[in-house]
Amino acid sequence: MLENFSFRTIVEYLPLFGEGFVATLWLSIVSFAGALAVGIILCAMNLQRSKVLKLPAKMYIDAIRATPLLAQLYFLYFGLPRLGVVLPELFVGILALSLNSGAYIAEIIRAGILSISRGQVEASVASGMTYAQRMRLVILPQAIRVTIPPLLGQAIVLVKDSALLSLISVAELTRAGQLLASDRFMPAEGFITTAACYLVLYYGLKSMAHLSARWLGVRPIGSRI
Repeated sequence: MLENFSFRTIVEYLPLFGEGFVATLWLSIVSFAGALAVGIILCAMNLQRSKVLKLPAKMYIDAIRATPLLAQLYFLYFGLPRLGVVLPELFVGILALSLNSGAYIAEIIRAGILSISRGQVEASVASGMTYAQRMRLVILPQAIRVTIPPLLGQAIVLVKDSALLSLISVAELTRAGQLLASDRFMPAEGFITTAACYLVLYYGLKSMAHLSARWLGVRPIGSRI
């Protein structure tokens, strides 16, 4: 079965896969940081009583969750130039991942905040704390504790979603597999190596999620793993 499988070719292309691995890791870190910023802003808007802030955030979250990431990526890559906005492929990829994951992160953070006992909130109100003090001293420290594991779960999803950036020629892991397959006509070698690299990233992040859940002593709330 493996007589036609070329390990020598894989070894030859390992530097390319190494660059793709580093690029995927870097892209994922930057995109997750952007998604975290988007998620925090959306969550803050969604928790307000004012419909002027709450309604746009809810509409955005629903729109992102109801449409495929691929469609969002193609809109940014092909649609924005038609509107006069031309962005580099790398920036488009990071923007697409950040805006997409930001909607899911907003819901994760919101779920963490809403999981805080109502009694604690009422007690902080009775003690004379302002809204900012309640969030900083009572709600957010506990919310962060229960949201770290599902946030790491979302990071796993973002890493896997980054494979779509190969469709707009961003040099990452899947693109490395495509190059091997097209250069040597060896799709098995190319994409099995790609899958092995993604497995390394997946199990690394999954282990972090489980360790954080055990260390924090919490049961993770919903994620997209």
